[in-house]
Amino acid sequence: MQPKYKRILLKLSGESLAGDEKHGIDFDTVLRICEPIKKCVDAGVEVGIVVGGGNFWRGRSSGKMDRTRADHMGMLATTINALGVCDALEQLGVVVRVQTAIAMHQIAEPYIRNKAVCHLEAGRVVIFGCGTGNPFFSTDTAAALRAAEIEADIIMKATMVDGVYDSDPKTNPDAVKYDTVSYHEVLNKDLAVMDSTAASLCKDNSIPILVFSIEDPDNIYKAVCGENIGTIVNGND
Repeated sequence: MQPKYKRILLKLSGESLAGDEKHGIDFDTVLRICEPIKKCVDAGVEVGIVVGGGNFWRGRSSGKMDRTRADHMGMLATTINALGVCDALEQLGVVVRVQTAIAMHQIAEPYIRNKAVCHLEAGRVVIFGCGTGNPFFSTDTAAALRAAEIEADIIMKATMVDGVYDSDPKTNPDAVKYDTVSYHEVLNKDLAVMDSTAASLCKDNSIPILVFSIEDPDNIYKAVCGENIGTIVNGND
């Protein structure tokens, strides 16, 4: 199979890194996820990655805690995940750079757009930590922002479900899966793709989103090669 895309932004949820434990990092799971990422790099695909932090912390679920501080804690959680994915990729022989939206020079580069693009053009994977660096914005919004900045061909959102449905398939056995859906429908029907800020940013910048299941990590490589998996979100009404 030949890659369909030259440059991708892969969004990994924190939950996908936790394995069966559902919390923290299961390194064997991370290695399995990173193996098809290496296949993409070996095939000449330029890969940027945004990681979530829900396997450690969710700011929105922090109750009475100050939201800004809770979100900062979530940003630190994404950095832990970014370093874990970095280590797994390096063990597989991939050259990686971690860039964070909040400066922490001892462990990562600060996010600089031109530097990130130079890394990608040199064949290095770039992992973006700390979300956007601002509270009140999700890591989905960070993925949309970074994809726009690095001019990615597509956002590939690896999730725990196999696409976008008209309702929650976990609670509704009659939920219908979309093969393609427009940004307009996602926003108007409040479909569970990504939050409205992220979806609007993708719509405004005409960035397609592929939502697919990470339960079989090789879906990452299949998606890059254009196989018919998951759901495509684009501007076609």
